[in-house]
Amino acid sequence: MPKGTHAAKEEAATRRTLEDVRGPLRAFVKAKGLHESKIRDLIVETFLSSQEHLGLDQLLERVRAKNPGVGMATVYRTMRLLEEAGLVQTRNFNAGPTLYEMVLGRPHHDHLICTRCGLIVEFVSEPIERLQEKVAEQHGFQLMRHRHEMFGLCADCRRSGA
Repeated sequence: MPKGTHAAKEEAATRRTLEDVRGPLRAFVKAKGLHESKIRDLIVETFLSSQEHLGLDQLLERVRAKNPGVGMATVYRTMRLLEEAGLVQTRNFNAGPTLYEMVLGRPHHDHLICTRCGLIVEFVSEPIERLQEKVAEQHGFQLMRHRHEMFGLCADCRRSGA
């Protein structure tokens, strides 16, 4: 694949995600009796332009690069609104800060987390999914949702021995 093509595809995927989020978010905001907000839109667009799990401090820094007057409370309220709308989920990996992850339009996946450097690797494993369903069934559970997070050291941290 030529250089730039991958970046263009990622950018297109981000645009589609942004377009996908706007409709449900606007409907949710209207149903809650809230008004549309350019600052909220800026926060959402900034969050969606990142393809990583973000904490509030990271997101605030990126938003303030575009509008220095935005406060932490506004970023927090916006992310809570996205969570209430079912568009994002919070993640608390390795007792670190709460991170936010877009879930709308993304298939289910699990996480590998490096306990030293904080690297987060997303993965999908059909055998693991089937095994989890089998275990739940053996115990009389009907799965509604789950989070599978595995903690360890990534290859770089193991090599560095730090």
